Amino acid sequence: MKELQPVNQNVLLDLTEDRKEQKSAGGIIIPDTARERKNIAPIVGLSNISNAEIAIGDIVIYNPHSGNEIEFEGKKYLVIQYADIWAKVVETEEI
Repeated sequence: MKELQPVNQNVLLDLTEDRKEQKSAGGIIIPDTARERKNIAPIVGLSNISNAEIAIGDIVIYNPHSGNEIEFEGKKYLVIQYADIWAKVVETEEI
């Protein structure tokens, strides 16, 4: 089995769910090139980063104008610099 392991302060985000076929309310299929890229995704790979505030499995919000999209074994990923992650989504309890 092969898997991607990011290096050099990079983080690997899974874009597979974001890239599923989308349709408009009228049933028209919206191609990838016409869609705006979301800037939230789960982390599936992480290089060796000292004191990282994120971990594999976290869902993060990132700079939508950064990173490089790649396809590997039928899945779509985004390789992004650790510094381009703005926040992580966390569950909290209501007070």
